[in-house]
Amino acid sequence: MTKADLVELVTAQIAQTAGPTISKKDCARVVDTFLDAIKDALREQQNIEVRGFGTFKIRQRKTRMARNPRTGSPVEVAARPVPVFKPSKELRALIADIDISELTEA
Repeated sequence: MTKADLVELVTAQIAQTAGPTISKKDCARVVDTFLDAIKDALREQQNIEVRGFGTFKIRQRKTRMARNPRTGSPVEVAARPVPVFKPSKELRALIADIDISELTEA
């Protein structure tokens, strides 16, 4: 699914529930603003938690040794921050097609 597909889906969903009150252009702005807010928070090393969906975090990757594929010589890859996503229990259960009450009872 691309961002354009997401905008189309959100626009159609809003049109079903609230009528044609929002244009596709406005919906695209909402999606862009949401994604920009996530990027800005991650840039500032903040975690983002969306209940029922998951958590976006920044994790520090350690320095490691790799190899140059052309020459085969070892190369040191510096430590750096990387974004990670951890899905919520509800999202994992939805993808696995499991009833969420089964997870809470176990």
